[in-house]
Amino acid sequence: MVDREWVEKIARLARLSLSEEEISLFQRQLGDILHFVEQLSELDTSEVEPYIQKTEATPMREDRAGVSLSQEEALMNAPQREKGFFVVPRIVEV
Repeated sequence: MVDREWVEKIARLARLSLSEEEISLFQRQLGDILHFVEQLSELDTSEVEPYIQKTEATPMREDRAGVSLSQEEALMNAPQREKGFFVVPRIVEV
């Protein structure tokens, strides 16, 4: 069972503001998803060959240096910049 605190933490990390109804709904839905994954892990897959998808159909180009923007051009439309870098909101919780 997924508890309320777990849903609230995920919402906070995703910067979502959830109503009481949404918290309850997501609690049930995430619990159902985890229960389904548990059922999948019970399947015997010992006779199933691993599936490998080859990506040879995607042509790869040579990696070559080319013309690029100057630092000032790259930062020209940045909403915030500091000491030559983009300033963005912190998204990682410690």
